[in-house]
Amino acid sequence: MVEKGRHGCLTAWLVFMIIVNSGTALYYLASGQSVRQLNPAMPDWALPVLILGCVLNVVFAVALFQWKKWGFYGFVCVAVVAMMVNFASGLGPFALTGLVGIAVLYAVLRIGGERNAWDNLD
Repeated sequence: MVEKGRHGCLTAWLVFMIIVNSGTALYYLASGQSVRQLNPAMPDWALPVLILGCVLNVVFAVALFQWKKWGFYGFVCVAVVAMMVNFASGLGPFALTGLVGIAVLYAVLRIGGERNAWDNLD
């Protein structure tokens, strides 16, 4: 059996995702009123949905650390939901920026030629 190996770029990206999503969820929880004041068009339901998305992204990053492919698909689902929430909040084209994170994640999962992490996911 070939031992699975994770390259440094993937490890760094997953750690970054855990830190950013944890921090964002805490920021939204602590400063939700400020966020709503900055974007008055944001519907009342949007902030709890975004907080849940951040928490789920932490779960999905941990799943990828454990070689679970569903972690990637979870990230994709959260990015699509976040994009819809951001469009509903009036962010226009900026709502698409979350898809960049998915592209980066997919790219770092594919780094490594024949020993890329994507092929090692269960």
